[in-house]
Formats: sequence, structure tokens, C-alpha cells
Amino acid sequence: MKKNLLLATGLLAAITIILSTTAKAQNSNAVPLFDGQTLNGWIQAQSGVSAFGGGDFTDLPAFTKKLTDKADAVSAFINGQFDETNLTDLAAFSPTNENAKAVKATLIKGLNKIISNGPVYDSARFQNVSLRPETKELLAKNPSGYDLARLNKLLIEDAFPAELVPGTAIGWIVKDGVMASTGTGRGVIYTAQDYGHYRLLLTMRHVSGKPDHPADVLFFCTRPKDGEKPLDALGGIQFQIPNGGHWDYRPGQNKDGGAEFHTVVKGRNNAHEWSRVEILVDAAKGTARLAVAQPPDAKAIELTDFNLPEAGKPGPIALQMHNPGLFDEYKDITIEVDPKVDDLITTQ
Repeated sequence: MKKNLLLATGLLAAITIILSTTAKAQNSNAVPLFDGQTLNGWIQAQSGVSAFGGGDFTDLPAFTKKLTDKADAVSAFINGQFDETNLTDLAAFSPTNENAKAVKATLIKGLNKIISNGPVYDSARFQNVSLRPETKELLAKNPSGYDLARLNKLLIEDAFPAELVPGTAIGWIVKDGVMASTGTGRGVIYTAQDYGHYRLLLTMRHVSGKPDHPADVLFFCTRPKDGEKPLDALGGIQFQIPNGGHWDYRPGQNKDGGAEFHTVVKGRNNAHEWSRVEILVDAAKGTARLAVAQPPDAKAIELTDFNLPEAGKPGPIALQMHNPGLFDEYKDITIEVDPKVDDLITTQ
């Protein structure tokens, strides 16, 4: 009996080695999407870079006073662009007023109208303003559309460094060989190339979140045109990793989906530990499958699949930072285009 047990154990080990070797062979055509040192081949898009919001003010009373008093050339310009409602609200603003929130909302609306209505920059107007390198770089490109609104916001932030939060288009960095989200705000980082039929492999962990939300991968995304504001989450389909949640961000949808998503197994992985993720996508069929292994070298379990032919479309692949305060890390990101084996390989 002992001999049979040893034989069985040896046979199982041999099968495991064969399966592991086969999986590696099947993925021999995979190429890196992340080199562990730079973000070359990736594009960042932060949602708050082209519009003001309620969290953009560090000293709202001081800001409104400068605008009311036309304390400098930029303040005078903004004051001159406001309509009567904005000016009335400015004059009446006080943090203790019952209508302070409504006044703040009107002010935000007025600022966003200004930054979306044409160039804010004038050399004389900004001669005493210290511009950030990011602002100078974008200004030199003479942008239009979405990028112009982004530049206008940066310019106004630079003019009021003590009153406004300095926004940033940098939501992702490389540190210690991993691609890491910085918690700065909702946004995505997406591939410079489009893909239709592929196997995506990556290793990830969720470090922390306040407020918390799972890490997310997006596929069937819509690439923004030059100067165009990106769709929220690039209008893609979302897999939440490492436990298989999901969302449909297509225009007109914005819901957790229906029958197009199918939970194969409910994930119970520890999001703070490293996991190996495999996503198999076919745009022509409108299908995608998610499998996760924890620890990364373990046999993966298929968690979720997606099937909706009309949703399938070639496009960029994106990693999403769902909200401010999220810190996720990714490494060993590879892609196999037109995989020879049209099946999950990490579950074998």
C-alpha cells in the first residue's frame, strides 16, 4: 500500500510538472506590457484634470475674496467672466451662511464654464504667476478641446496655490519594479495600442483604500481621440480583481451588468496578498474570462466570465483607479495576442 501511495504521489508530481510546462509553452508568444522601470507604452487619464469639483478648494473664503476684490490680474479675469448669479453669490459667500454649499456649487459651475470656453492664458495676465513644469509643457503644445480645458484648470490652480488643490494628471508611478496607483483620484492608465483577441497575465495586490474598492481591469474600451475627453472608465467592461466582481461602463449602461456576466466561483482571495491574474478576451465574440491564482504560482480558479457579442470591440486595455485613496500594485504584465490555445492556461 505504501508503495502504491508513493507511486501515486510521484505520478501526481509528474503530471503537475507536465501541466506547468505545457502552460508555459502555450504562453511562449507572450510579450511584456510593463518593463518594471518605466510607463512606456501606457497613457494616463485622470477624471478630475479638466474640471473643478468640491474637493479642489483648500481655502474657499480666501479664494472668493480674491475674486470679489479682483486682487490680481487672474482674479479680475475670472470675475469678468462670471455672470450675475456668480457675482451675487461671491458677494454673499460666507462659510457660516446656510446657503454656503449652494454658493460653492454655483462657483464650481462658473469656473468650469470658464475653463471650457476657450484659452485662459495671456502672457500679461500670468506674468506674475509661477507655472508648474506640467503647465508649461501643455501650454507649449497649444492644445484644444479636452486638453485645453485641462490646461486652463492647471493655469488657474497655479494662480491660486494657497487656495486651490494642485491637481495632477499623474495617477500611476513606477516604484520598486511595480506599477503603482498613487491614490490621487479616479482615473485609468491604458495601453498605447489596441487589442482584440488576447491573453492578459499580470500579478497584483491591493495595498489599501480609503474609501476602499477592489482593483480593476477594463477591456472592450473606447480610445479617446486627440483633444477629446475620455469616457468614464473608457466606457469599458470591468473585472474586479482578485475576487471577480464586475461592472459595465458602456455609454448608457453604467451598471453591474446582468446575464452577460456569469459568476463561475465566488472569489475568496486575500486582496492584500499577491495574486496571478489571467484574462482571456475575444472582441470578435464579445467574450472574456477571468481566472485568479493565489499564491501566484498556485493553480488558478476561474471566477467570472463575460459574454455579450455587441459589447465586443478592439481597444486599449486599462487598469482603473476607481476613486481617490486607492493604492494598488501590478507587475509581470504580459500579453499573448491571438493565443494559440483559446482557453485559460493557469487553471490547468
